[in-house]
Amino acid sequence: MSTKKGTDIRPANGKLGVLLPGMGAVATTFIAGVEAIRRGHAKPIGSLTQMGTIRLGKRTENRSPKVTDFVPLAGLDDLVFGGWDIFEENAFESAKHAGVLTRDDLDREKGFLESVKPMRGVFEQSYVKKLSGTYIKTGTSKMDYAEQLCADIAEFKRAHGLDRVVAVWCGSTEVYREPSEVHSTLAKFEAGLAKSDENIAPSAIYAYACLKSGVPYANGAPNLSVDFPAIHELAKQRQIPICGKDFKTGQTLMKTILAPGFKARYLGVEGWYSTNILGNRDGEVLDDPESFKSKEVSKLGVLEHILQPDLYPDLYKDMCHVVRINYYPPRGDNKEGWDNIDIFGWLGYKMQIKIDFLCRDSILAAPIVLDLALFMDLAQRCGMHGIQEWLSFYFKSPMTAPGLYPEHDLFIQLMKLKNTLRHLRGEELITHLGTEYYD
Repeated sequence: MSTKKGTDIRPANGKLGVLLPGMGAVATTFIAGVEAIRRGHAKPIGSLTQMGTIRLGKRTENRSPKVTDFVPLAGLDDLVFGGWDIFEENAFESAKHAGVLTRDDLDREKGFLESVKPMRGVFEQSYVKKLSGTYIKTGTSKMDYAEQLCADIAEFKRAHGLDRVVAVWCGSTEVYREPSEVHSTLAKFEAGLAKSDENIAPSAIYAYACLKSGVPYANGAPNLSVDFPAIHELAKQRQIPICGKDFKTGQTLMKTILAPGFKARYLGVEGWYSTNILGNRDGEVLDDPESFKSKEVSKLGVLEHILQPDLYPDLYKDMCHVVRINYYPPRGDNKEGWDNIDIFGWLGYKMQIKIDFLCRDSILAAPIVLDLALFMDLAQRCGMHGIQEWLSFYFKSPMTAPGLYPEHDLFIQLMKLKNTLRHLRGEELITHLGTEYYD
């Protein structure tokens, strides 16, 4: 075991508030699930923080504590939920509308879910064209909206006697936008808020308000939100951790599992055709071409970064990668992802792989929300700030420091996450180099 001292980590004393911009299917599935786990009605399936272990030292030492015993994470009993939405439904009503969980599961946690009520959301029709918000803030400018959000955060913290707060975006995918001049510096961004610049999306207003309030922010959608220089500047100035973007759940999760395997065995990929059908509010939003563009960009980058066609042109240079999403209301939250993969091997002989993943999107996303909330709180207590690349494991389009390409390989991402935890506690990093043969 290393003699190096680990990072000083402030203890996870008191209550942790978890603020969720967007209290729809994902957020309510997360809240209901945590309450069910707290009451002994369920197990935290899918959560690395709750079920994961971490190997320490050599394999012969047989040290593999649970992650929760290794690093000081907030306990589930200390979590308090809040958030914003553009519809007034409480968490029980919203969850019932989403149709993810069975009525029996919802009724069992009904009293608690009814107590979780959203605050009025910030909404701009041009950014989410398929929805019409009915429970929204009014104000004189986008800066006014940001100040109202800051006031909401302060009141949430005061009302519940919270010691710390984190935020995880669970709202809709906004229309595709690239960073513009208003996103280039904090001064320009704040001036743009005051002038209600049309290039500033609602999600970016939430991110700004959270960082101004000292709240770590994780972005679960492909929106810009915290992925532009002005917000990076604010995160550095206020010493706040940020991460994103776009929860890695169904089809993209499968790609980041399979593609590293093809590359490891030097199998070529001629084409990868992916299509999805889904209903629910997410499917409705993505039925708009501009919102789909945000999701498409997030999904398309995965294979290129994993397979590295510039390094392996004979295997991947001419690969055809197509992504489609179709709104199909009968499917509800139970998204279905079809993949056709055309691969080739020795002497160029062709083969095919076909996948039909009937997944439950919010069921896969809920444990991600939990892990991000707990790990972002840990990062804040460790004094870590800015982009938390070690949390790339959870995202389709991981944010990186300027000039770095993102790591998409799920297994490298997991190694990076666990090595970060080892580093925080002063343990040797695991490299899997068999040094015992050279002692």
